[in-house]
Amino acid sequence: MNSENNIPALDNVEYVAYINENGELPEQFQGKIGVYAIFNQEKILQFVGYSRDVYLSCKQHLVRQPEECYWLKVETIERPNRTILENIENAWISENGSLPLGNGENKEKWTNPINSLLLMTTEEQANYQNPLIDDLVKMKLIKNVARRVEAEILAVLEARGLKTQIRFNPKLKEEGLLDLK
Repeated sequence: MNSENNIPALDNVEYVAYINENGELPEQFQGKIGVYAIFNQEKILQFVGYSRDVYLSCKQHLVRQPEECYWLKVETIERPNRTILENIENAWISENGSLPLGNGENKEKWTNPINSLLLMTTEEQANYQNPLIDDLVKMKLIKNVARRVEAEILAVLEARGLKTQIRFNPKLKEEGLLDLK
């Protein structure tokens, strides 16, 4: 702990498995305010963030970046205080020695809904760009692309042993976006 401002050193915070032996996410962080650091399988820091509900934020990151979320380090606080949260976040990034990719060039992949339109197959793109199809057919195509991408994400998480239910917002699928409900 850094005595002048009570910021715990990232190295001193315990690793928590992202998906435990029962296939569950770390429920002890449900409804907790705090700062979290996400590490890949090799325990290389990928992203540092803060949230009013660490559990929900970590669940969201898992569906957005399933291959990068294996380990967590979390520091919770009792009351929301953006200054404290930002100070811990900045200290952890600084302690890491370099900006994690998830906080730099890949930030939108970690923080924004998944845009399934960017993941269209060549065939899906050709169908979507067909000038002969109307808006209703286009919307159906977008929804189907979103469903395909959703199924791929759920398959990866299932292969990792996740048992926690994941539900995407059905309204956003019409726009080709995937975000948790």
